[in-house]
Amino acid sequence: MPGQEQGKAPGDKKSKKPPPPVRPSSSILLLSPTNQVLLLHRVHTSSSFASAHVFPGGNLSSFHDGSVPAADTPAHHEDGPAYRLAAIRETFEESGILLAKKSGQSRDQGLLHVPDDVREAGRKEAHGNQAKFTEWLKDLGGEPDVENLIPFTRWITPPGPQKRFTTQMYLYMLPLSLPTSDILPLSLPTSDILHPDDNNILPPIPTHDGGLEHTAATFDDAHTWLAKARAAEIILFPPQLYLLHLVSAFLHHLPPRPRSSSSPSGSPEQPIRPSPERSYQSQRDALLAFLQRTPAASSASQQQQIPWSDKVMSPAMLFVRRRDGRIVLGLDKPGPELKGSGRGGDWERVVLVNFRKEGPRDVEVRLREEVVREEREDEEELEAGGAREGEGGAKL
Repeated sequence: MPGQEQGKAPGDKKSKKPPPPVRPSSSILLLSPTNQVLLLHRVHTSSSFASAHVFPGGNLSSFHDGSVPAADTPAHHEDGPAYRLAAIRETFEESGILLAKKSGQSRDQGLLHVPDDVREAGRKEAHGNQAKFTEWLKDLGGEPDVENLIPFTRWITPPGPQKRFTTQMYLYMLPLSLPTSDILPLSLPTSDILHPDDNNILPPIPTHDGGLEHTAATFDDAHTWLAKARAAEIILFPPQLYLLHLVSAFLHHLPPRPRSSSSPSGSPEQPIRPSPERSYQSQRDALLAFLQRTPAASSASQQQQIPWSDKVMSPAMLFVRRRDGRIVLGLDKPGPELKGSGRGGDWERVVLVNFRKEGPRDVEVRLREEVVREEREDEEELEAGGAREGEGGAKL
């Protein structure tokens, strides 16, 4: 997902020139049948998010995606057909996972099956603008599954960086039970990826784009991605870490079920666990219930309620923490393009981050009130210490 340039804090104002225009883009937080999240490892030479782990996505293309909303229209910053098509196309180009169904059918009747060689040829043709993505799909009897994209926040790059984007984020949940041929390369033996106790819940096998933009495409638990970022093993920018933080409260990869064994009396020693498919569906139901609520206030005074599908985040620096020097980013403002529009983001949470040359480190999502309270306590302690020093000096 396009976004902020590395090493620059959001909201930095070095000149009074108008900020560069924002480019429309879209991205997908893609869940596997086992509720793991797909991240791509960007090449180190990338002009955006170099060496970082990102969700699949990219810029809208009038060649592939149809009419791109004009910059001076409200649709430029709203969910729409071009944003949805670009999200599915970019995910296909970058990971090889094709979120498409048979023409005229619902996804419940299965995803579109595409042989390996056709799939890889289509990726190259779409990436090189040699064939329109929708026409390529139509020739195969398919159409993009835009209906199952769930809008999940929009991010607008704050003023400062030369490259700025208005990025529509989506959540897409792959079906819990899929035929092997729908999602796996045909050359990969099914026995290599199936677990005998998982009731045929199959993880899709993403592949990178040959090193054009990414060097790896991997599904893993949201908790694992966050732990790797905390350990400085990977780079996650604030938008990715923020969204992973939100979904990690609901999504957990289940360990394999233990093989059944019996006691001498013949009764099972272990209680029967719900099927993995039912457990994963329960997790998804809880996440969807969270997204369907009107969650957080956009401001302390108005307490305006904005659903997750309409939230717009344009990170802005609030202050630098005394205790660790990390920047505190507010997420409640929608950016200069939407100033006065009544739209906004998340007032309840902030992101703490240390911007370094290689990218953001020590990124953390916290409740705004907690962080502000800690800063006030540190300020009071500093003032009290200064007062004590002054009293001591007066006695000498």
